[in-house]
Amino acid sequence: MNLEFLTPVSHTVLAHKEMLPSQAIGNSIRIHTKTDGVPELDSVQLAIIGVKESRSDSEVDIQAVDLNAIRKEFYQLFQGNWPSNLVDLGDIEPGESLKDTYFALSSLVTDLLKKSIVPIVIGGSQDLTFAMYRAYDALEQMVNLTSVDSKFDLSVNDELISSNAFMSKIIMEQPNNLFNCSIVGYQTYFNAQEEIDLIEKLFFDAYRLGEVTNDITVVEPIFRDTDLVSLDLTAVKAAELGYASNTYPNGFDGREICAISRYAGISDKVTAFGLFNTKRTIQCAQLSAQIIWYFIEGYNFRKKDYPFITNANYTKYIVPLEDMELCFFKSHISGRWWLEVPQIENLDNKFKRHTLLPCTHSEYVEASKGTIPERWWKAYKKMLV
Repeated sequence: MNLEFLTPVSHTVLAHKEMLPSQAIGNSIRIHTKTDGVPELDSVQLAIIGVKESRSDSEVDIQAVDLNAIRKEFYQLFQGNWPSNLVDLGDIEPGESLKDTYFALSSLVTDLLKKSIVPIVIGGSQDLTFAMYRAYDALEQMVNLTSVDSKFDLSVNDELISSNAFMSKIIMEQPNNLFNCSIVGYQTYFNAQEEIDLIEKLFFDAYRLGEVTNDITVVEPIFRDTDLVSLDLTAVKAAELGYASNTYPNGFDGREICAISRYAGISDKVTAFGLFNTKRTIQCAQLSAQIIWYFIEGYNFRKKDYPFITNANYTKYIVPLEDMELCFFKSHISGRWWLEVPQIENLDNKFKRHTLLPCTHSEYVEASKGTIPERWWKAYKKMLV
């Protein structure tokens, strides 16, 4: 495993750790230090990686990436009843160019994925999501990406890679391993109508901020079918971040963003998590630490009921409609629901693993009344592309 890109956790953070109670997270995890080097990764399930990179964001100075404050706040939290092991691998310093930083992060994330270790990347600007996405190339699998963001981050004026335009590069660059993209919490006035139309034409899922805050549970099935999660802290309202620069009055509150993070953690399918555009305020550092805490807690409550292990753990419900039948499955383990998207005959479909679509009980109820879930239609049409 290539660890030469990593620098140890700061001595100021380690000194702070020494003053914490023995039960604090900082005294129960393995830490990359200058004295002891990179810890062994045997039996490790989650790894924190800091990335001090924000050059692609013209509005953010490199000094704005204050990972020490986040670590201090995270280390002093008390862990839950967690059986999994956590390691802090330290930081990736900015390379000579952005491509160097992307390469370092992508290589490290690939190595962790191969070891079945979930990387928790703390940035830095959100274009680092592109490097995390490219890490899946070596796994030769299609990727479902969910971005928690107020914007779609599509390109403007042919600019394909920046903090506000990285999504275009993910969509366009070959090899294209992106199967689905979901945007959670977008605010319409930050996105041109042409961008909204494009998201619809690509059959991607997009949830407006008001839709999610009205019922936070609507996004749980999205994370259940997600591989990579990218969370932009500017999706959180300014008041929750200490009124830092480049934040906005509307957005998620602290409780909502932590609930979203926990949904991401509890998903059996999520294998990488990124937290980006952190701000230099104590309030933002505290919230960032709690977001990470909730992701880890969710990870430790995974039910491991997807993909299906045996049909004995599920009840099958058939909903007859006018010209088709919809098949729903309910897990006896977690009580969660899935909807089957049937394969198309005589079609060489490379997306066969996506035939089971996570859904909610309410979607089953609506289907029983004759309404086919919109996400079912999108998944079915995507198989035809």
